Amino acid sequence: MTTTSGTTGTSGTTGVGDVPKTHKTTLDQQDFMTILLAQLKYQDPNNPMDDKEMASQVVQYSNLEALNKINDGVQDLVKSNSDDSILSGVNYIGKSIKSKGFNLAVDKGTVSTLYYGLGEAVTNVTANVYDKDGDLVSSVALGSKGKGEYTYVWDGKDTNGKVQPDGTYGIIIRAENAEGKKVMVQSEISGKVNGVKTTNGTVYLQLADGRSVELANVTEVVNTATTGS
Repeated sequence: MTTTSGTTGTSGTTGVGDVPKTHKTTLDQQDFMTILLAQLKYQDPNNPMDDKEMASQVVQYSNLEALNKINDGVQDLVKSNSDDSILSGVNYIGKSIKSKGFNLAVDKGTVSTLYYGLGEAVTNVTANVYDKDGDLVSSVALGSKGKGEYTYVWDGKDTNGKVQPDGTYGIIIRAENAEGKKVMVQSEISGKVNGVKTTNGTVYLQLADGRSVELANVTEVVNTATTGS
């Protein structure tokens, strides 16, 4: 049996160790041009590639390449904005904020404050508090209110006067306008920020009492008013 040995040096033979460890799964612009040049080189002289077809392929690939670059740019911009938002959120840590929202927190017997504003005089104002299951816990009549800014602090008790456990509760302020139609009042909540997180690209501030609010919904930094239940 005749055996041959591997050759090295200037023979151009590629050793096993030179084989690329990974392979590309997509074509880039250089690959496309290589294929196009190969088509031109090996085309049938009697049936050459149509110059219009070749130009069309070049234009189509150029458009695709441009769209890919735009998409990459948008993704980079989104990531950059998200990173900037997280850094902005960090600035709120340790501070008390006011944010658009409809929930209250009872934490160690202390109830957070609800803020609400009225653009007109209303009557039959009622504060309805709901538990995590959506059941009505408390309904307090607040009478008539004129145009202005108000606060409401739930006493932490249900309609029977029983103190409710710590947790998060929903609250809705309802009223009637001058025409007697029922309206729901936009409210804001307050709390102290102790963390920042991002979920599906949305940045949230984590409050010390367990609630989370969107960074985009923060309206101002305030001194949190609370009351013991």
